[in-house]
Amino acid sequence: MTVSSTCLTLAALLQSARQKLTESAIEDPAFDSRLLVEHFTGTSRSDAIARPDMPVKASIVAQVEAALERRSRGEPVHRILGFREFYGLSLSLSSQTLEPRPDTETLIDGLLPFLRQSVTRNGKCRVLDLGTGTGAIALALLAQVPEAEAVGVDISGDALATAARNATSLGLSTRFTALKSDWFEKISGRYHVIASNPPYICSQEIASLQREVQLFDPLRALDGGKDGLDAYRIIARNAASHLETDGVIAVEIGSSQRLAVTAIFANAGFCLMRAMTDLAGNDRVLLFATA
Repeated sequence: MTVSSTCLTLAALLQSARQKLTESAIEDPAFDSRLLVEHFTGTSRSDAIARPDMPVKASIVAQVEAALERRSRGEPVHRILGFREFYGLSLSLSSQTLEPRPDTETLIDGLLPFLRQSVTRNGKCRVLDLGTGTGAIALALLAQVPEAEAVGVDISGDALATAARNATSLGLSTRFTALKSDWFEKISGRYHVIASNPPYICSQEIASLQREVQLFDPLRALDGGKDGLDAYRIIARNAASHLETDGVIAVEIGSSQRLAVTAIFANAGFCLMRAMTDLAGNDRVLLFATA
């Protein structure tokens, strides 16, 4: 008998969901099952404690069961939910966008003081977000700095539509422009901030990634070429002609790429302003200025 064949209490549904994901060897079955059950039942953790005997309609149980089947096959929980939180914002996902992850919030932390200084100096701050995906970087910055405006660049029309939809839902669409471009190809003008979380995984390492990443994240947003550094070379080579004289470049990097990426930007005439680590203590973000 499947769990969707009858009504269940909230407690029973949570227990059944956790068991399903445990049997499927999901890394964190308790967390993922709770997220899915809460989403489809419209409940919270406090409901599970205060109202464990609350009946859940069979139709809702069926939705939970379908979501659990997807998770059991490796689909990430936030792709099933259709959204993910990033820097306090709820961002819709699509098949052509990466999930915005907590490590990238380090980049936002590093850039916010600079954006505010730029507004103080110039009365505004123009941001260029290369490979915008969901719009996570640009929209997080705009949400924190009302005087800023941003152009989110991506080669995927699907990703750009997702970013534009997120900007609208967050009330930021008047300050966000989605532009289809292959990196700098269609970029004009200069910006106070150029930011990017580019593809930085070596091509030969793609096949060894977790199935959640390998099967469900867009390859174009992962594959950084033979050595994982192709995107950094493009950014470093083209940034100077689009950066204000007092501007800054911020890039997310793989945990072992600090020296290599620093050298690429140094050869292009930039100096390292700051290197930042993520919550796990890994090298994660580099900020550069014109040397």
